[in-house]
Amino acid sequence: MGKDTIARLLLNRSDRFHFVVTATTRPPREGEVHGVDYIFVSNDEFARMIEEDELLEYAFVYNDYKGIPKQQIRDALASGKDVIMRIDPQGAATIRKMAPNTIFIFLTAESEEAMVKRLRERKSETPEGLSLRIATARQEIKRVREFDYVVINADDQHERAVQQILGIIEAAHCRVDQQPIEL
Repeated sequence: MGKDTIARLLLNRSDRFHFVVTATTRPPREGEVHGVDYIFVSNDEFARMIEEDELLEYAFVYNDYKGIPKQQIRDALASGKDVIMRIDPQGAATIRKMAPNTIFIFLTAESEEAMVKRLRERKSETPEGLSLRIATARQEIKRVREFDYVVINADDQHERAVQQILGIIEAAHCRVDQQPIEL
């Protein structure tokens, strides 16, 4: 709920973050830019990425493939940046197994009604696609306990969500038992 908005605000706030651009087989929506919003690839190119083990994790989501390119994360970590990824609970569970000391933040709307309203207002899906998104979001919220933190991104309160996320990140950097993330 507002993952892209919050990620943009974090990136505008500091150059210490790297936002991982997800690869997807879905076509771009109006206004989306290749390499900025997503890496838009064909099904054949995505299959090649899987075969050559270029993806940290991938899944079939809303009738398209999405995956996290490994090299982006490795490069960002090597440069000392904090990595921001937009992933679903399934992807978070996969990554937690590979890098258990990673911090996971579940970003959600203030209520189910607000979530449904936001999804409808986006007008980016067909009615069937919207129903699938809403049903999926309802299932995902049930997995919130698999995350380390939950941040409520209420309408017109994005700055509050950003401040909470920055606080979580700052606290993580102050842990006495920090361990490097290796992929």
